[in-house]
Amino acid sequence: MIRATELIERTRNGEELSDAEIADLVLGFTRGDVPDYQMAAWCMAVYFKGLSGRETHALTDAMIRSGATLDLGAALGRRVVDKHSTGGVGDKTSLAVGPVVAACGVPFGKMSGRGLGHTGGTLDKLESIPGYRVELTIEEFIAQVRDVGLAIIGQTGDLVPADKKLYALRDVTATVDVDPLIASSIMSKKLAGGGDAIVLDVKVGDGAFMRTVDQARNLAERMVDLGKRAGREVVCLLTDMDQPLGSAVGNALEIREAMDTIAGHGPPDFTELVLELSARLLALSDLGVGLDEGRGRAESAVADGSATEAYARWIRAQGGDPDPSLLRNAPVVRDVTAARDGVVTRLGALAIGAAALDLGAGRRTKEDSIDHAVGIMCTKKRGDAVARGDVLAEVHARDDDMAASAVAAVLGAYELGDEAPPEHGILLDVVS
Repeated sequence: MIRATELIERTRNGEELSDAEIADLVLGFTRGDVPDYQMAAWCMAVYFKGLSGRETHALTDAMIRSGATLDLGAALGRRVVDKHSTGGVGDKTSLAVGPVVAACGVPFGKMSGRGLGHTGGTLDKLESIPGYRVELTIEEFIAQVRDVGLAIIGQTGDLVPADKKLYALRDVTATVDVDPLIASSIMSKKLAGGGDAIVLDVKVGDGAFMRTVDQARNLAERMVDLGKRAGREVVCLLTDMDQPLGSAVGNALEIREAMDTIAGHGPPDFTELVLELSARLLALSDLGVGLDEGRGRAESAVADGSATEAYARWIRAQGGDPDPSLLRNAPVVRDVTAARDGVVTRLGALAIGAAALDLGAGRRTKEDSIDHAVGIMCTKKRGDAVARGDVLAEVHARDDDMAASAVAAVLGAYELGDEAPPEHGILLDVVS
């Protein structure tokens, strides 16, 4: 019999639980033997008292054991690499990294999720492509990764059901933003997915869960530790999310920008992140290349068109049409213009994400539908000089009223000054 009350009390008092006790609690909750209110109490105890590295690993392991696991490496006979982002505004990175890595000869198979709130979901972006199938069987998924080199699908319900149930509980009990629970949620899915090596993009700043580099580094170190305890190699890149990534925020707009980027015409910050992540994945693969050679191969795949070819093969394999002219366009487009001469000193990622959400590009609840055509194009970014009347951004909206409201919100996200802010790149730190 599970002694849930005793385990809650001991965690509340800062005492460590054994691996077996944590497994009993998690698996009992998944089965329905531990009620929501007791698991919520335990999560709150973790929020205030934390978990040790060993306890966090035990939690992650129990979550993995709650469902099926996938061994892509065994199925493909290759060393499998995986990539995950902690989420942000305009983060369409997987859409570009996948084709670049696949074009370099490394199979890329990824299970992704949907967006909630101001952070966009990879599946939502892909569903703006006519005909694209996000739901494949595991057999179809493995076969496509083997034959085409690339597949991105929705997470199967059999994979880590404990995480889905626990996250829903954390979401309504104010226990989402605590490192052990964030780390176990992310790593349980990555480890169950069968990746031999994992590159994590940990977002930092205004539009991210982790607002400071120190907070992000603490989370990254915990996830690297979980990977080591599970016998996997994990590298965490800490990247800037004080402003939106790239220019496009919104589903079809982001698909177009991802396509432009793998063709060599993307925004500088997004291009840099795609190449950096691709180089890391190639260096961790079975190609036997280092980081510098991985970077060179990624750049060549963009320059010679092979990344664009890989993108087209992938989209067609999953039932979609890669022709960008078939993507939906919003009926109303409005410019957001600068009220004065100056330089962009700040572009708030959270404010842009919220404006895109209000336009219908995201969802507030899991039941909400998404308008794939709407969004925002941030044509001016931090450090750019502007003159009065210059276009800062474009709002793509469903109607005039929504456009007017979004124009005001986007204008409020921009701060103009007389001196450029200190420069820094998209990559803030690396933890491995």
